[in-house]
Amino acid sequence: MLDQVRQFIFDNQLFDLETDTVLVAVSGGLDSVVLLDVLHQLGAKLAVAHCHFGLRGEEADADEQFVRKLAKQYEAPYFAEFFQTKVFAEREGISTQMAARLLRYRWWEQVRATNGYAAIATAHHRRDAAETMLLNLTHGTGLAGLHGIRAQNGYVVRPLLICAKDDLYDYLVENRLIWREDASNDSPVYQRNRLRQQVLPVLREINPNLDNTLAATAERVGGAEEIVRRYVESVASQARRDEADATYLDLTPLNQAAAPALVLHELLRDFGFAWPVVKEMVAAFDGPSGKQFDSPTHRLVKDRGQLVITPRRLAQYGTFQLAEGQDDLLADGLRLRATYHDGEGYAIPRSRSTAALDIDKLRFPLTLRRWQEGDWFMPLGMKGKKHLSDFLIDQKVPLNLKDEVRVLTSADGKICWVVGFRVDERFKVDEATTRVMAVQRL
Repeated sequence: MLDQVRQFIFDNQLFDLETDTVLVAVSGGLDSVVLLDVLHQLGAKLAVAHCHFGLRGEEADADEQFVRKLAKQYEAPYFAEFFQTKVFAEREGISTQMAARLLRYRWWEQVRATNGYAAIATAHHRRDAAETMLLNLTHGTGLAGLHGIRAQNGYVVRPLLICAKDDLYDYLVENRLIWREDASNDSPVYQRNRLRQQVLPVLREINPNLDNTLAATAERVGGAEEIVRRYVESVASQARRDEADATYLDLTPLNQAAAPALVLHELLRDFGFAWPVVKEMVAAFDGPSGKQFDSPTHRLVKDRGQLVITPRRLAQYGTFQLAEGQDDLLADGLRLRATYHDGEGYAIPRSRSTAALDIDKLRFPLTLRRWQEGDWFMPLGMKGKKHLSDFLIDQKVPLNLKDEVRVLTSADGKICWVVGFRVDERFKVDEATTRVMAVQRL
């Protein structure tokens, strides 16, 4: 098995056995104990990471002590973390299993990055890949879910993915390795265990070679996914534009694409939109502007001939004040910097990100707030007033970006600057100005 794993590591370029240090995730169970010993026998430089999730009482304590001794036996640096998994799950509104997964992967990466390790090795094997593939199919998935577990995902590597479960057990017996059994692996509460205990035995009666069959299928699906990925990239090069405030998708290339819903779903993968929602988006392509869709993290709005994607602002903005002489104002991610100048010879910046204001026309403190229906101001260069809602329409600001527009007001309530757009005529710098306040959006 050693030669098989060595070749798999080399073929997939997982890490360099001679020079790289690998952080090995070790629970104390059979699979991770075999992984640690295999990498040690192959000459890899190792560090050991163990997660204590606070779910199994004294049994979990004994696991941690076992892995600690194991790391000492292999003369490997040892890292352990004790999580309050249930508290985290309740706070985030997710299952305990999902909470444990998020916690461990986040912590592993922190340990890896802090210590400069080349990779994080987990003990997933061929049967794990088959189970994951079937679970994803049960819940509903696209191509990404049908390729099962990849040999490498960022810094996470799976050197044993080439191995069958029986191979690991045989290796353990031959090398007289000791491991600890996690009783939760037999609990029918967890979906994976029910699949393992009740479903897979029936499927293996139908096809005794099931794990290899699914592995071959995953390999073909992975090839098909690569073809789709390249096609999606070609569409993205025509349709996608990333700006500081939003991501924009031009509808014309999307409408002309083969399988627009599939292409759009791939383009939106990083934004968390589910497949049924993406199909609703495509159905709305020919509809009026203003239709909006939400994912847990982002909002998408159809605006004329494009889709506009912005992060969702889960916290409400408040109001923030800027006193005369104050240099900086930080307001929920928006930062303003004020500088003060003599009016004589002052050159007004041409950038929309900076407002030049006549200090003597202002009343302090200035207030930064979100715009509201009914707001009006006198745009620079105009003599009459204009409702801000009409101004934003004229500026063709997409609906979801309108929510982000803020105004800087004088203490008397008058808008002196629509931040990032236009100064008010009443507060402009002119020939009579003696003192200037320049406010820049950073």
